[in-house]
Amino acid sequence: MADFEGFPLHESVFYDDLRRLSQLLRVHDLSQKDPHGNTPLHLAVMLGHKECALLLLAHGATVRIKSVHGWTPLAEAISYGDRQTILSLLRKLKQQSRDALEDRRPSLIEALKDIGDFYLELKWDFHSWVPLVSRILPSDICKIYKKGPCIRLDTTIVDFKEMHWERGDISFIFNGEDKPQQSLTVLDNRLEVYQRIRYEESDTELEDEVDILMGSDIMAAQMSTKNITFTRLQSGWLFREDRTEMIGDFEADFYTINGLILESRKRREHLSPEDVQKNKALMESLSKGCWDNCDFKRRQSLLPPRRKDVTWKEYINATPGKPPCLGRSMIAKESSKTFKATVAMSKEFPMTVEVLLDVLEVIAPFKQFQKLREFMHTKLPPGFPVKIEIPVFPTVTAKVTFNCFEWRDNLDDTMFVVPSHYREDQNRFPDL
Repeated sequence: MADFEGFPLHESVFYDDLRRLSQLLRVHDLSQKDPHGNTPLHLAVMLGHKECALLLLAHGATVRIKSVHGWTPLAEAISYGDRQTILSLLRKLKQQSRDALEDRRPSLIEALKDIGDFYLELKWDFHSWVPLVSRILPSDICKIYKKGPCIRLDTTIVDFKEMHWERGDISFIFNGEDKPQQSLTVLDNRLEVYQRIRYEESDTELEDEVDILMGSDIMAAQMSTKNITFTRLQSGWLFREDRTEMIGDFEADFYTINGLILESRKRREHLSPEDVQKNKALMESLSKGCWDNCDFKRRQSLLPPRRKDVTWKEYINATPGKPPCLGRSMIAKESSKTFKATVAMSKEFPMTVEVLLDVLEVIAPFKQFQKLREFMHTKLPPGFPVKIEIPVFPTVTAKVTFNCFEWRDNLDDTMFVVPSHYREDQNRFPDL
């Protein structure tokens, strides 16, 4: 039997005991997980205990933390359907993300200054196991320039959402010496306009996002790297030997990646049958930037789910990971796909993985770069991954090749500023 006495915050939330909760939260860990991976904030939103949720948020409860099954408190709040709770969690999530980046910002800037100036070129090739889809998927060569605390990235893919992408001539410019609100700028070089990456959303933008969340499937996807292993690839027919090839200017050893799994989960218990029908067309319109055709009447809170007759002891003593349902009965679909992939590691490449992670931290607005960062945190074989395959969507894999790397001490400062004749357009990239 589990020791339910070991979770006083959870118990206080379960009984909606606001007075006891306020006394305990100053001396207990708000991020503590119970045997089901739920934090006190998870329980507060699942049970509809709004005052408890607001109190936990006011004291810094983490919104991004996941349960055993990969669900955040925000996901559970969407399932429950109370609009104000969803808005409160969304606003706190954005604030916590900004605070985390600001906490890391000084060390990130110092790390960039310590790295020599360079030019890096990497190629993205997207392909799919779905027949014929690979023929229409894009490829791109990203060019990254780094000078002091500044980074510039040039790319031709403006946005990429599985089967939808937009071509263009785009540059991201990061200046570590600017104020956070002005440090990251994106340029559309064809239209000769620029947009400062939004540091903080307006109330209207947050309300719009709540509408989208309440009318969409709840999604959770993660690349599972816990059981990854690497096997040295062999070449030759009669005389087998370790496979080694030149990737660009660098000799590299090839490995097979075993046990790379992309897990995805989808929930829709909060959606009406009409929502389910509208959802696909709505997301299609949004992905194409067609905001005018979408019906954005503010969505109302759902009626609370019927209260389950579950005691605290029944909940906390249930088999770990299999708790009784506390909120809305879940309608979920799960899928996982194992990817067969290879990675080429070079001991000659002049950059380390740690340095690349510092650079990628700056240019994280790209979904595919976020996936690359996730994978780079895996314990890789010796060297630098000059060629690597990573899943970016359940049906799409990206092959990333580091074609070129050069240390450069003569990069022009004008590369890292917005051209004077460009005009500002804060609506050019609505998702950024």
